[in-house]
Amino acid sequence: MAAGAAEAAAVVVEVGSARQFEELLRLRAKSLVVVHFWAPWAPQCAQMNDVMAELAKEHPQVSFVKLEAEAVPEVSEKYEISSVPTFLFFKNSQKVDRLDGAHAPELTKKVQRHASSGSFPPSGNEHPKEDLNLRLKKLTHAAPCMLFMKGTPQEPRCGFSKQMVEILNKHNIQFSSFDIFSDEEVRQGLKTYSSWPTYPQLYVSGELVGGLDIIKELEASEELDTICPKAPKLEERLKVLTNKASVMLFMKGNKQEAKCGFSKQILEILNSTGVDYETFDILEDEEVRQGLKAYSNWPTYPQLYVKGELVGGLDIVKELKENGELMPILKGEN
Repeated sequence: MAAGAAEAAAVVVEVGSARQFEELLRLRAKSLVVVHFWAPWAPQCAQMNDVMAELAKEHPQVSFVKLEAEAVPEVSEKYEISSVPTFLFFKNSQKVDRLDGAHAPELTKKVQRHASSGSFPPSGNEHPKEDLNLRLKKLTHAAPCMLFMKGTPQEPRCGFSKQMVEILNKHNIQFSSFDIFSDEEVRQGLKTYSSWPTYPQLYVSGELVGGLDIIKELEASEELDTICPKAPKLEERLKVLTNKASVMLFMKGNKQEAKCGFSKQILEILNSTGVDYETFDILEDEEVRQGLKAYSNWPTYPQLYVKGELVGGLDIVKELKENGELMPILKGEN
């Protein structure tokens, strides 16, 4: 067993210097080279080293390399390695693909794909540059305030992105985000599109505001609040939502598909009246789901509102129907 493990480990080459790395890329230019940027303190890297060893046994024609990211900083900086594990794929001494994070199935898939294609993969060239620019324009305009970051607001994957999210949240700024780790074409293309080489990048109305340092400066000069759109306070948002239609139903699911028995019953009652109404699916928005309970002082769902005023839940709606009072209320007569 130990001998087998040693044999598996032996097929992954360890590189300890920038010179050794460049030399290896040159010597193995004819084959696919997969490089794991790792750190000894990260348990997920140890798991991925095992995956690399298994892949090396399955793909003897591929060169598998591991490089300790913090021990060879010049290589890590050159290829913008900001988190571990990160995997780079090289052909003809040039980087052709990248994978960030401990995703064994995705790593396996990429190795199989690149190993089976004899020449350069089409990479970003399969789409004309104009298409990429059009895509980037759409992405930067996808929301009034767009943050291109490493990771997500819930799980930032670099310190700068984490700080940026904290600043935006502190100022109650409403923003959408795009994880550049999820799309290498966007990650590289946006640098050229915006002439800005690093991430995170913040856009307002499709225009680049800048990176973390600029946002910190704007915060210090109190200009940030005037540039970025504010998220409406929850109470204001609930007031707008409850008044969105003359008759508003907050339920689990929607008109087409109720996701609980109580919501299904109240839909049947409303449909039988022929009155127009709109619905809001509380399962889609946890903030509204919790906030509306306090706002209306009503702890359960569904909740029916007429002209912004709470009528009640299923039991009350049933009672009103039995008493013949439901229609006048829905029509705003009572």
